[in-house]
Amino acid sequence: MNNALHGLRVIDFTQNVAGPVATMLLGDFGADVIKIEPPEGDVMRKTGETRVGGEAAYFLSVNRNKRSVVLDLDTPNGRQTAQQLAATADVVFENFRPGVAERLGIGYDTLRDMNPGLIYCSTSAFGRTGPDTARPGMDPVVQAMAGVMQLTGDKDSGPLKSGVAFADVMTPLLSLFGVMVSLHARQATGTGQRVDVAMLDASIFGMMPREAFYFCTGGTPPRMGNAHYEIVPYNTYRTSDGRHIMVIAHNDKFWRILAEATGARALLQDPRLADKAGRHGHRHIVDAGLAQAFLAHSLEHWQRVLTQAGAMFAPVRTFDEVFNDPGVRERLLVHVEHPKAGQLTLVGNPIQLSGNPPQVRYPPPLLGQHTEEVLREMR
Repeated sequence: MNNALHGLRVIDFTQNVAGPVATMLLGDFGADVIKIEPPEGDVMRKTGETRVGGEAAYFLSVNRNKRSVVLDLDTPNGRQTAQQLAATADVVFENFRPGVAERLGIGYDTLRDMNPGLIYCSTSAFGRTGPDTARPGMDPVVQAMAGVMQLTGDKDSGPLKSGVAFADVMTPLLSLFGVMVSLHARQATGTGQRVDVAMLDASIFGMMPREAFYFCTGGTPPRMGNAHYEIVPYNTYRTSDGRHIMVIAHNDKFWRILAEATGARALLQDPRLADKAGRHGHRHIVDAGLAQAFLAHSLEHWQRVLTQAGAMFAPVRTFDEVFNDPGVRERLLVHVEHPKAGQLTLVGNPIQLSGNPPQVRYPPPLLGQHTEEVLREMR
Protein backbone atom coordinates (compact mmCIF):
# COMPACT_ATOMS: atom_id res chain seq x y z
CA MET A 1 0.00 0.00 0.00
CA ASN A 2 1.22 3.51 -0.83
CA ASN A 3 1.61 5.19 2.55
CA ALA A 4 1.46 8.96 2.19
CA LEU A 5 4.07 9.62 4.90
CA HIS A 6 6.41 6.73 4.13
CA GLY A 7 9.97 7.86 4.84
CA LEU A 8 8.96 10.49 7.40
CA ARG A 9 10.75 9.81 10.67
CA VAL A 10 9.19 11.00 13.92
CA ILE A 11 10.82 10.86 17.34
CA ASP A 12 8.09 10.95 19.95
CA PHE A 13 8.95 11.99 23.51
CA THR A 14 5.30 12.51 24.46
CA GLN A 15 3.18 10.79 27.10
CA ASN A 16 -0.45 10.89 28.28
CA VAL A 17 -2.99 11.55 25.48
CA ALA A 18 -2.61 14.77 23.48
CA GLY A 19 0.94 14.11 22.23
CA PRO A 20 0.47 10.40 21.51
CA VAL A 21 -2.72 11.11 19.51
CA ALA A 22 -0.76 13.40 17.19
CA THR A 23 2.02 10.91 16.55
CA MET A 24 -0.45 8.04 16.17
CA LEU A 25 -2.21 9.90 13.36
CA LEU A 26 1.12 10.36 11.57
CA GLY A 27 1.87 6.67 12.05
CA ASP A 28 -1.47 5.77 10.50
CA PHE A 29 -0.28 7.34 7.25
CA GLY A 30 3.04 5.52 7.22
CA ALA A 31 5.41 7.69 9.26
CA ASP A 32 8.06 5.79 11.23
CA VAL A 33 7.15 6.84 14.77
CA ILE A 34 9.77 5.97 17.38
CA LYS A 35 8.26 6.35 20.82
CA ILE A 36 10.88 7.14 23.46
CA GLU A 37 9.81 5.91 26.89
CA PRO A 38 11.49 6.11 30.30
CA PRO A 39 12.38 2.81 31.98
CA GLU A 40 9.03 2.83 33.81
CA GLY A 41 7.13 3.52 30.58
CA ASP A 42 4.62 6.10 29.45
CA VAL A 43 2.43 7.04 32.42
CA MET A 44 -0.62 5.90 30.43
CA ARG A 45 0.64 2.32 30.75
CA LYS A 46 -0.30 2.53 34.43
CA THR A 47 -3.31 4.85 34.28
CA GLY A 48 -6.87 3.65 34.79
CA GLU A 49 -8.20 0.36 36.04
CA THR A 50 -9.24 -1.16 32.70
CA ARG A 51 -6.69 -3.73 31.54
CA VAL A 52 -6.59 -6.16 28.62
CA GLY A 53 -3.95 -8.85 29.01
CA GLY A 54 -2.32 -6.65 31.63
CA GLU A 55 -2.11 -3.68 29.23
CA ALA A 56 -3.89 -0.41 30.07
CA ALA A 57 -6.81 0.43 27.79
CA TYR A 58 -5.82 4.12 27.85
CA PHE A 59 -2.39 3.33 26.41
CA LEU A 60 -3.71 0.88 23.82
CA SER A 61 -6.18 3.47 22.53
CA VAL A 62 -3.62 6.04 21.32
CA ASN A 63 -0.32 4.26 20.60
CA ARG A 64 -0.68 2.04 17.57
CA ASN A 65 1.77 2.27 14.65
CA LYS A 66 4.74 3.14 16.88
CA ARG A 67 8.00 1.48 17.87
CA SER A 68 8.87 1.68 21.57
CA VAL A 69 12.45 2.46 22.63
CA VAL A 70 13.39 2.74 26.30
CA LEU A 71 15.93 5.46 27.14
CA ASP A 72 16.75 6.96 30.51
CA LEU A 73 17.09 10.65 29.73
CA ASP A 74 18.39 11.28 33.22
CA THR A 75 21.63 9.56 32.21
CA PRO A 76 24.36 10.87 29.86
CA ASN A 77 24.09 7.78 27.67
CA GLY A 78 20.32 8.09 27.38
CA ARG A 79 20.54 11.76 26.45
CA GLN A 80 23.26 11.10 23.89
CA THR A 81 21.25 8.32 22.24
CA ALA A 82 18.15 10.51 22.16
CA GLN A 83 20.13 13.28 20.48
CA GLN A 84 21.51 10.85 17.91
CA LEU A 85 18.02 9.64 17.11
CA ALA A 86 16.72 13.21 16.79
CA ALA A 87 19.55 13.97 14.38
CA THR A 88 18.04 11.40 11.99
CA ALA A 89 14.46 12.69 12.36
CA ASP A 90 12.16 14.89 10.34
CA VAL A 91 9.94 15.69 13.30
CA VAL A 92 10.31 15.61 17.08
CA PHE A 93 7.31 15.80 19.42
CA GLU A 94 7.54 16.60 23.13
CA ASN A 95 4.99 17.58 25.74
CA PHE A 96 7.09 18.17 28.83
CA ARG A 97 6.50 21.21 30.96
CA PRO A 98 8.51 24.15 29.56
CA GLY A 99 12.16 23.86 30.56
CA VAL A 100 12.18 20.09 31.12
CA ALA A 101 13.21 19.16 27.57
CA GLU A 102 16.12 21.60 27.84
CA ARG A 103 17.20 20.04 31.14
CA LEU A 104 17.11 16.59 29.54
CA GLY A 105 19.30 17.70 26.63
CA ILE A 106 16.57 17.46 23.99
CA GLY A 107 15.45 21.09 23.84
CA TYR A 108 14.76 22.80 20.54
CA ASP A 109 17.98 24.83 20.34
CA THR A 110 20.16 21.79 21.03
CA LEU A 111 18.46 19.54 18.48
CA ARG A 112 18.16 22.28 15.85
CA ASP A 113 21.92 22.81 15.93
CA MET A 114 22.38 19.10 15.26
CA ASN A 115 19.62 18.90 12.65
CA PRO A 116 18.76 22.26 11.00
CA GLY A 117 15.88 20.76 9.03
CA LEU A 118 14.13 19.46 12.13
CA ILE A 119 10.48 20.29 12.80
CA TYR A 120 10.19 20.41 16.59
CA CYS A 121 6.65 20.31 18.00
CA SER A 122 6.07 21.31 21.62
CA THR A 123 2.75 21.07 23.40
CA SER A 124 2.15 22.05 27.01
CA ALA A 125 -0.82 22.86 29.19
CA PHE A 126 -0.37 26.64 29.39
CA GLY A 127 2.32 27.53 26.85
CA ARG A 128 5.95 28.57 27.08
CA THR A 129 5.24 32.14 28.20
CA GLY A 130 3.04 33.73 30.83
CA PRO A 131 2.50 33.28 34.57
CA ASP A 132 1.18 29.69 34.36
CA THR A 133 3.89 28.22 32.15
CA ALA A 134 5.41 26.04 34.89
CA ARG A 135 2.10 24.71 36.20
CA PRO A 136 1.14 21.10 35.54
CA GLY A 137 -2.14 20.55 33.73
CA MET A 138 -4.26 17.86 32.14
CA ASP A 139 -7.47 17.97 30.15
CA PRO A 140 -10.04 18.88 32.86
CA VAL A 141 -7.74 21.53 34.33
CA VAL A 142 -7.31 23.06 30.88
CA GLN A 143 -11.06 22.90 30.23
CA ALA A 144 -11.61 24.89 33.41
CA MET A 145 -8.96 27.49 32.51
CA ALA A 146 -10.22 27.84 28.93
CA GLY A 147 -13.85 28.47 29.90
CA VAL A 148 -15.11 25.26 28.31
CA MET A 149 -16.30 24.00 31.69
CA GLN A 150 -18.14 27.25 32.36
CA LEU A 151 -20.25 26.61 29.24
CA THR A 152 -21.09 22.99 30.08
CA GLY A 153 -23.93 21.93 32.37
CA ASP A 154 -27.02 23.88 33.38
CA LYS A 155 -28.05 26.36 36.05
CA ASP A 156 -28.62 23.58 38.57
CA SER A 157 -25.56 21.42 37.87
CA GLY A 158 -23.00 24.19 37.85
CA PRO A 159 -19.99 23.95 35.53
CA LEU A 160 -19.14 20.51 34.17
CA LYS A 161 -16.29 19.12 32.13
CA SER A 162 -17.19 17.71 28.74
CA GLY A 163 -17.77 13.97 28.59
CA VAL A 164 -14.75 13.54 26.32
CA ALA A 165 -11.16 14.77 26.57
CA PHE A 166 -11.79 17.95 24.59
CA ALA A 167 -8.39 19.58 25.13
CA ASP A 168 -6.56 16.30 24.59
CA VAL A 169 -8.08 15.90 21.12
CA MET A 170 -8.23 19.54 19.99
CA THR A 171 -4.54 20.13 20.75
CA PRO A 172 -3.03 17.36 18.60
CA LEU A 173 -5.20 18.27 15.63
CA LEU A 174 -3.86 21.83 15.68
CA SER A 175 -0.28 20.76 16.41
CA LEU A 176 -0.41 18.38 13.45
CA PHE A 177 -1.60 21.18 11.22
CA GLY A 178 1.41 23.22 12.36
CA VAL A 179 3.75 20.33 11.62
CA MET A 180 2.32 19.82 8.14
CA VAL A 181 2.64 23.55 7.37
CA SER A 182 6.24 23.47 8.60
CA LEU A 183 7.10 20.44 6.49
CA HIS A 184 5.73 22.22 3.44
CA ALA A 185 7.73 25.36 4.25
CA ARG A 186 10.88 23.25 4.65
CA GLN A 187 10.59 22.16 1.04
CA ALA A 188 11.24 25.76 0.02
CA THR A 189 13.72 26.82 2.71
CA GLY A 190 15.48 23.61 3.69
CA THR A 191 15.23 24.59 7.33
CA GLY A 192 12.91 23.46 10.07
CA GLN A 193 11.19 25.40 12.79
CA ARG A 194 9.48 25.09 16.13
CA VAL A 195 5.74 24.41 16.38
CA ASP A 196 4.34 25.43 19.75
CA VAL A 197 0.73 24.77 20.79
CA ALA A 198 -0.64 25.33 24.27
CA MET A 199 -3.58 23.15 25.26
CA LEU A 200 -5.17 26.27 26.76
CA ASP A 201 -4.94 28.15 23.46
CA ALA A 202 -6.18 25.18 21.44
CA SER A 203 -9.18 24.79 23.75
CA ILE A 204 -10.11 28.47 23.56
CA PHE A 205 -9.83 28.26 19.78
CA GLY A 206 -12.03 25.16 19.85
CA MET A 207 -14.91 27.06 21.47
CA MET A 208 -15.54 29.01 18.27
CA PRO A 209 -18.00 30.61 17.60
CA ARG A 210 -18.96 30.94 21.30
CA GLU A 211 -16.36 33.66 21.79
CA ALA A 212 -18.28 35.91 19.40
CA PHE A 213 -21.04 36.29 22.00
CA TYR A 214 -18.54 37.63 24.51
CA PHE A 215 -16.83 40.03 22.11
CA CYS A 216 -20.20 41.37 20.95
CA THR A 217 -21.93 41.60 24.33
CA GLY A 218 -19.30 41.40 27.04
CA GLY A 219 -21.19 38.50 28.60
CA THR A 220 -20.73 34.75 28.84
CA PRO A 221 -23.22 32.49 27.07
CA PRO A 222 -25.47 31.03 29.78
CA ARG A 223 -25.16 27.39 30.85
CA MET A 224 -28.26 25.77 29.40
CA GLY A 225 -27.59 22.05 29.32
CA ASN A 226 -28.54 20.68 25.91
CA ALA A 227 -30.34 23.88 24.90
CA HIS A 228 -28.75 26.72 22.95
CA TYR A 229 -28.59 30.31 24.07
CA GLU A 230 -29.62 31.67 20.64
CA ILE A 231 -31.38 28.87 18.74
CA VAL A 232 -34.85 27.52 19.63
CA PRO A 233 -35.66 24.66 19.41
CA TYR A 234 -32.25 23.12 20.03
CA ASN A 235 -32.64 20.56 22.80
CA THR A 236 -33.15 16.97 23.86
CA TYR A 237 -36.58 15.58 24.69
CA ARG A 238 -37.69 12.39 26.42
CA THR A 239 -39.70 9.79 24.50
CA SER A 240 -42.37 7.46 25.86
CA ASP A 241 -39.87 4.62 26.34
CA GLY A 242 -37.48 6.73 28.43
CA ARG A 243 -34.99 7.46 25.66
CA HIS A 244 -33.91 10.91 24.47
CA ILE A 245 -33.82 12.58 21.10
CA MET A 246 -31.88 15.67 19.99
CA VAL A 247 -33.61 18.07 17.59
CA ILE A 248 -32.54 21.35 16.00
CA ALA A 249 -34.63 23.79 13.99
CA HIS A 250 -32.34 26.72 13.31
CA ASN A 251 -34.54 28.33 10.65
CA ASP A 252 -38.19 28.59 9.66
CA LYS A 253 -37.95 25.69 7.21
CA PHE A 254 -36.77 23.18 9.79
CA TRP A 255 -39.17 24.59 12.36
CA ARG A 256 -42.15 23.84 10.13
CA ILE A 257 -40.84 20.35 9.32
CA LEU A 258 -40.37 19.55 12.99
CA ALA A 259 -43.63 20.98 14.26
CA GLU A 260 -45.67 19.27 11.54
CA ALA A 261 -43.91 15.91 11.98
CA THR A 262 -44.47 15.90 15.74
CA GLY A 263 -48.11 16.97 15.37
CA ALA A 264 -47.46 20.12 17.45
CA ARG A 265 -50.04 22.12 15.51
CA ALA A 266 -50.72 24.46 18.40
CA LEU A 267 -47.12 25.63 18.16
CA LEU A 268 -47.42 26.20 14.42
CA GLN A 269 -50.59 28.21 14.89
CA ASP A 270 -49.19 30.39 17.67
CA PRO A 271 -48.33 33.77 16.08
CA ARG A 272 -45.68 34.40 18.74
CA LEU A 273 -43.64 31.51 17.31
CA ALA A 274 -43.90 32.49 13.65
CA ASP A 275 -40.25 33.53 13.34
CA LYS A 276 -36.89 32.80 14.97
CA ALA A 277 -36.99 35.84 17.22
CA GLY A 278 -40.41 34.85 18.50
CA ARG A 279 -39.37 31.28 19.24
CA HIS A 280 -36.27 32.55 21.03
CA GLY A 281 -38.35 34.92 23.12
CA HIS A 282 -40.86 32.21 24.02
CA ARG A 283 -38.47 29.31 24.55
CA HIS A 284 -40.54 27.91 27.41
CA ILE A 285 -43.60 27.54 25.17
CA VAL A 286 -41.63 25.76 22.44
CA ASP A 287 -39.89 23.40 24.86
CA ALA A 288 -43.09 22.55 26.72
CA GLY A 289 -44.99 21.84 23.51
CA LEU A 290 -42.28 19.65 22.01
CA ALA A 291 -41.70 17.83 25.28
CA GLN A 292 -45.38 16.91 25.41
CA ALA A 293 -45.35 15.77 21.78
CA PHE A 294 -42.30 13.54 22.10
CA LEU A 295 -43.64 11.84 25.21
CA ALA A 296 -46.51 10.45 23.17
CA HIS A 297 -44.42 7.86 21.28
CA SER A 298 -41.27 5.73 21.44
CA LEU A 299 -37.85 6.63 20.10
CA GLU A 300 -38.26 4.09 17.30
CA HIS A 301 -41.47 5.80 16.21
CA TRP A 302 -39.85 9.24 16.19
CA GLN A 303 -36.82 8.06 14.28
CA ARG A 304 -39.06 6.74 11.53
CA VAL A 305 -41.34 9.79 11.41
CA LEU A 306 -38.62 12.43 11.59
CA THR A 307 -36.48 10.67 9.01
CA GLN A 308 -39.38 10.60 6.57
CA ALA A 309 -40.09 14.27 7.25
CA GLY A 310 -36.49 15.37 6.71
CA ALA A 311 -36.14 16.85 10.19
CA MET A 312 -32.76 17.53 11.78
CA PHE A 313 -32.49 15.11 14.70
CA ALA A 314 -30.58 12.24 16.24
CA PRO A 315 -31.28 9.70 18.94
CA VAL A 316 -29.03 10.01 21.97
CA ARG A 317 -27.21 6.73 21.42
CA THR A 318 -25.43 4.42 23.81
CA PHE A 319 -21.90 3.21 23.05
CA ASP A 320 -23.39 -0.17 22.20
CA GLU A 321 -25.55 1.46 19.54
CA VAL A 322 -22.71 3.65 18.24
CA PHE A 323 -20.17 0.87 17.84
CA ASN A 324 -22.65 -1.57 16.34
CA ASP A 325 -23.77 0.93 13.71
CA PRO A 326 -22.88 -0.77 10.38
CA GLY A 327 -21.55 2.48 8.93
CA VAL A 328 -19.34 3.16 11.93
CA ARG A 329 -18.06 -0.41 11.92
CA GLU A 330 -17.23 -0.24 8.22
CA ARG A 331 -15.64 3.21 8.13
CA LEU A 332 -13.99 3.63 11.49
CA LEU A 333 -13.33 0.49 13.50
CA VAL A 334 -10.10 -1.42 12.94
CA HIS A 335 -8.80 -4.66 14.41
CA VAL A 336 -5.24 -5.60 15.27
CA GLU A 337 -3.58 -8.48 17.06
CA HIS A 338 -1.60 -7.49 20.17
CA PRO A 339 1.02 -9.85 21.65
CA LYS A 340 -0.49 -9.66 25.16
CA ALA A 341 -3.97 -8.21 24.80
CA GLY A 342 -5.05 -10.41 21.89
CA GLN A 343 -7.32 -9.00 19.22
CA LEU A 344 -7.96 -5.31 19.83
CA THR A 345 -10.72 -3.21 18.36
CA LEU A 346 -9.59 0.39 17.94
CA VAL A 347 -11.13 3.57 16.60
CA GLY A 348 -9.32 4.06 13.32
CA ASN A 349 -8.19 7.20 11.57
CA PRO A 350 -11.24 9.16 10.36
CA ILE A 351 -9.29 10.88 7.55
CA GLN A 352 -9.96 8.87 4.41
CA LEU A 353 -7.71 9.57 1.42
CA SER A 354 -8.66 8.04 -1.90
CA GLY A 355 -5.08 7.31 -2.92
CA ASN A 356 -3.26 6.93 0.41
CA PRO A 357 -5.69 5.61 3.01
CA PRO A 358 -4.51 5.18 6.60
CA GLN A 359 -3.80 1.71 7.90
CA VAL A 360 -2.88 -0.05 11.11
CA ARG A 361 0.49 -1.62 10.37
CA TYR A 362 1.23 -2.82 13.88
CA PRO A 363 -0.36 -2.72 17.32
CA PRO A 364 0.51 -0.54 20.32
CA PRO A 365 4.02 -1.63 21.34
CA LEU A 366 5.14 -3.38 24.47
CA LEU A 367 7.45 -1.30 26.62
CA GLY A 368 10.89 -1.24 24.96
CA GLN A 369 9.82 -3.77 22.34
CA HIS A 370 11.87 -2.13 19.58
CA THR A 371 14.86 -0.76 21.53
CA GLU A 372 17.43 -3.13 20.06
CA GLU A 373 15.92 -2.94 16.59
CA VAL A 374 16.03 0.86 16.43
CA LEU A 375 19.48 1.15 17.99
CA ARG A 376 20.88 -1.37 15.47
CA GLU A 377 19.60 0.85 12.67
CA MET A 378 21.86 3.67 13.90
CA ARG A 379 25.03 1.58 13.74
